[in-house]
Amino acid sequence: MARDSYVIEMDRMLAFADAVTAIAITLLALEIHVPDDLPDAEVGQAFGHVLPKVIAYLVSFVLVGAIWLGHHKLFRLMATLDRAMVRLEFALLAVIAFLPFTARLLSEHGGAPVAMAIYTGAIGLEAALLTVMALRLRAPGPLRRPEVTRRQVAREVFDNASIAVIALIAFLVALAAPLVAIWWWVLIWPVRALPRYWPWLRARV
Repeated sequence: MARDSYVIEMDRMLAFADAVTAIAITLLALEIHVPDDLPDAEVGQAFGHVLPKVIAYLVSFVLVGAIWLGHHKLFRLMATLDRAMVRLEFALLAVIAFLPFTARLLSEHGGAPVAMAIYTGAIGLEAALLTVMALRLRAPGPLRRPEVTRRQVAREVFDNASIAVIALIAFLVALAAPLVAIWWWVLIWPVRALPRYWPWLRARV
């Protein structure tokens, strides 16, 4: 057996990743709660207090969902795991598990540049790790399924790298205007759709 190989099934690793992601999203939702025995007349006011947490949850859910979809698409291109890929995978899962803390920090201190920077940095690190994993599939070899083309891999690199770049921009914006940085995430969808409408880029990804 090669020194850099691991005896671990792809479906076992994917199931573990799904479990970590599901727990992280659940913890995000658990941060949203109102006081017990709240009078009906104060429900509206209480909801106003938790609204920042609701927004942080929705934004986080969408971003984690995009990362999760990208993760599954990447695994469909892979034939096996080596030592480096397993380490990258565990680093990715560690950041995902850390996300509920960053979301709580964002919901409670969203106006603070550090809080927004930590949040955007965590999302960007997830996307960067997926980008590195996709880049390792560019060359034909045991990691990549034989039927997978270089163009398919290039598309995965583009999709994940685009999130990483947007996160970097959001991180820099957060240092000066944290409340503006959250809107940069809207760019994910038009940027990832570029290969469909830009022939020059479509030819490469």
